Amino acid sequence: METLQATFFLFVFVPLVNPAPPLQQESLQFYDYDTDVSMGSLTQDYEMQSKDIRKDGTNVSLDTSLVLQNDDNQLDVPPTKDTNLPTCLLCVCLSGSVYCEEIDIEAVPPLPKETAYLYARFNKIKRIAASDFADITTLRRIDFSGNRIEEIEDGAFSKLLLLEELSLAENRLVKLPVLPPKLTTFNANQNRIKSRGIKANAFKKLTNLAYLYLGHNALESVPLNLPESLRILHLQYNNITTITDDTFCKSNNTRYIRTRMDEIRMEGNPIVLAKHVNAFSCLRMLPVGTYY
Repeated sequence: METLQATFFLFVFVPLVNPAPPLQQESLQFYDYDTDVSMGSLTQDYEMQSKDIRKDGTNVSLDTSLVLQNDDNQLDVPPTKDTNLPTCLLCVCLSGSVYCEEIDIEAVPPLPKETAYLYARFNKIKRIAASDFADITTLRRIDFSGNRIEEIEDGAFSKLLLLEELSLAENRLVKLPVLPPKLTTFNANQNRIKSRGIKANAFKKLTNLAYLYLGHNALESVPLNLPESLRILHLQYNNITTITDDTFCKSNNTRYIRTRMDEIRMEGNPIVLAKHVNAFSCLRMLPVGTYY
């Protein structure tokens, strides 16, 4: 009888593990319903992202969906309306970012001290207190779009010396808070702000401010002392009736040119811009608006 001999070969498969690419923070997406202007590297068409606003209660906003789809290590936490849960169970906390969108919170939740990016859009927040960010000095971006904010306590943003981007769009504000000094982008579109709700020097010291959105409010005049750094200014659909020669330019310096200003939108205001030609003599492009 032949002896059957079997030779067994043991193969050990060692999976090749490629390190996951570092998380890339997406650009901040703010909202303006009637613009298609690109904001550059910081914002990347964020005004057109109003299409991401939940209209029928079924769409997931862009920022949160990207995180949930691309991170397989997230805990499978069922949807909940229990706002007494710890922040990182109620929201999504990931690499310095906190996503608290569309969860019906009525106040800013306690944040991890390393938080750099806070997205709290489409909730029911009515008030921002000075204590909300007193210990969170690492914040660089905050988005409160689509809440019910009526009041921002004095000094609420005073300690946020690293904050670069702030959106308070689609709320119920009648006046602006004191803004942190390093802002590059500020969006307060679609509020109830009147000119008396903006202090004369509100923007003067913001020497990095490049994008300012104040459309769809109740302003009677253009804010004073706009910084030289400003590139985009949106004032459409307010109640602006007058402009002076010093609004954008310097009446005592006919050679002055505002070199960085790329766009001013003033359509939807009860003002005929052709009556104020000298007010635009320092601009490279005329404002968008009514001329006859």
